[in-house]
Amino acid sequence: MPQDLTPAGIDPFDESVYYAAVSRRVASPAEIADELGCSAERVGRALDRLREHGLVGRLAGARRRYAAIEPQTALDALVRSRTSELEHVRVAASELSRMFAAAREDDVEEVEIATGGDALGRWFVTLQQQAREQVRTLDRPPYALTTSNPVEAAAMSRGVVYRAVYAPEALEWPGVLDDIRELVKRGEQARVLPGLRVKVAIADDRLALIPLSLDLTQVRAAIIRPSALLDAVVDYWELCWRQALPLNAPAEDPLGEEDRQMLVLLVSGLKDEAIARQLGWSVRTMRRRTRRLHELLGASNRFQAGVIAGRRGWI
Repeated sequence: MPQDLTPAGIDPFDESVYYAAVSRRVASPAEIADELGCSAERVGRALDRLREHGLVGRLAGARRRYAAIEPQTALDALVRSRTSELEHVRVAASELSRMFAAAREDDVEEVEIATGGDALGRWFVTLQQQAREQVRTLDRPPYALTTSNPVEAAAMSRGVVYRAVYAPEALEWPGVLDDIRELVKRGEQARVLPGLRVKVAIADDRLALIPLSLDLTQVRAAIIRPSALLDAVVDYWELCWRQALPLNAPAEDPLGEEDRQMLVLLVSGLKDEAIARQLGWSVRTMRRRTRRLHELLGASNRFQAGVIAGRRGWI
């Protein structure tokens, strides 16, 4: 017997009684009990519960006889009722959460220390799930867990803005540059900053997560709540953002996509071998295209190329 009605709050035994009632025009507890091999009293109690759910009705008369109400109508009404009840639960959960936070507000430490890669991963997920407006990150290797972030796409779909500053070293890790390109397509604002030495994740202006060491054998991270320290972390992130180079091109960019990617990687400080590997070229091809780009810009080195391209709005 299928158990399709359990999510609507119908007990599996009651559901079997309901199926038996639906298959008959009129049924008594004894008739259904014979079919199911149980007592008529148990079936009678199940029929009374089904009646409370609006799935069967009791006929007039001294004998206990029941008839199923048209299932489409009855089950639609039951689902609407359950949905309304669950919405009340959602409202209650929000209020309970507010009360929970208020009761502990005075006891919460401004800085909490988490230890271990698993704890760091859980806090990174929690931080993104709690974000209401934006998540800001400073990203660089090494990575305690995976380099990808599946939570980000879901958060952006509910309106959370992501702004990320990457160290050039991150772009050298296998698959990271492709992941960034995909996230940029989904709405992430991405930049790259040479010399980035720390990793940070900030949810709105309410919570920050900072690994205290890049040593993966001793993973420890600080969880920072509203305080002067959190204000300083936000200010440092904003400073990095202003100094970083965009990884997403402006609409009027006259360069081809591959040349623009090469230009960004060049001025980010990556070595020729790393750039060629990321773009799937040989080092010889990469250097030939670099010379052509320098000629196009009238530049004699990477630094000049970056300055001129920035002035022209190409990066």
